Amino acid sequence: MRFLGRRFPRTIGRGGVVADKREGDGGTPVGAHEIIGMLYRPDRMTPPVPWARPIGPRDLWCDDPARPEYNHRVRAPFGASAEALCRADPLYDLVILTDWNWPVARPGRGSAIFLHRWRRPGYPTEGCVAFDPAHLRWIAARITLRTRLIVR
Repeated sequence: MRFLGRRFPRTIGRGGVVADKREGDGGTPVGAHEIIGMLYRPDRMTPPVPWARPIGPRDLWCDDPARPEYNHRVRAPFGASAEALCRADPLYDLVILTDWNWPVARPGRGSAIFLHRWRRPGYPTEGCVAFDPAHLRWIAARITLRTRLIVR
């Protein structure tokens, strides 16, 4: 990935780059995706930018296409399928949110294309774009809400 004149290694979804994103396909969708927010774990780091929002143990991301909250941040207890944002591992300690299938989510188009840290170099995501943790922090400190993630 290129950003501010630098190149960064990254990993993408296990389904590769896809033009027709579907829920559960593991694909990273083609397109220009706007940055709409940033989340971070305040117990593990300081906010990278003033507009970053803290996450805690009750913060979830709804991945149930049958719910009106689909592809939105929700709070526990929540009576539908949702992914924990506050994880035991460091994968989501810092999450940059894109506008993929947001704010009005279409069921079946997939939820949450995040930029987050990788598990290890080359290990695929479920569709997100993942980076070395130090690179992600560098990017996060310089990114704005006008930045776009372009997937070709």
